[in-house]
Amino acid sequence: MAVTAYKEPPTGEGLTFEKVWAMFQEVAERQKETERIVKRNSKQMGDLHRRFGQLAEHLVAPGIVKRLNELGYHFDAISPGGHKILDERGKIKAEVDILLENGDCIIGVEVKSRPAVKDVEHHVRRLEIIREHRNKVHDKRKIQGAVAGAVYDDGVKEAVREAGLFVIEQSGDTMKIDMPDDFVPREW
Repeated sequence: MAVTAYKEPPTGEGLTFEKVWAMFQEVAERQKETERIVKRNSKQMGDLHRRFGQLAEHLVAPGIVKRLNELGYHFDAISPGGHKILDERGKIKAEVDILLENGDCIIGVEVKSRPAVKDVEHHVRRLEIIREHRNKVHDKRKIQGAVAGAVYDDGVKEAVREAGLFVIEQSGDTMKIDMPDDFVPREW
């Protein structure tokens, strides 16, 4: 890396307060423009991420419903674009990627391309919030949960099962439920 030597300003053009102030203002304006670009790019990336998530939810929802119906659930309502639970002030308290419902049961499904243990913990909390909300409206249906993913790292499937949630994973062009014979889903 070359070191640039200090150069005196050209004769008769010494640094003045006004020139230094103008340089600071130019640097500040460039920084503002950089911040605007970063903010715009972050918003675009967030929008792209949300759209990818919505696409994934819509693509996997039919396969999930089919597999769970094979277990005897027979869902008659599905919210594949996300189901929001609001607090008293109208703020989002929890959001579930896919909500499946029938007369007896509600299953909240978290969809991730690569689920992690922290996703399982967050989903359990969401299911607790759904239970609290449903109790307030006197909906006593049992609530269960599932985590759907394309790729599971070591230990994550076990964490999902230990939490009492169904493990749903991509298998070719469909979804499968990875469930031991003795698995009993947790109910909230």
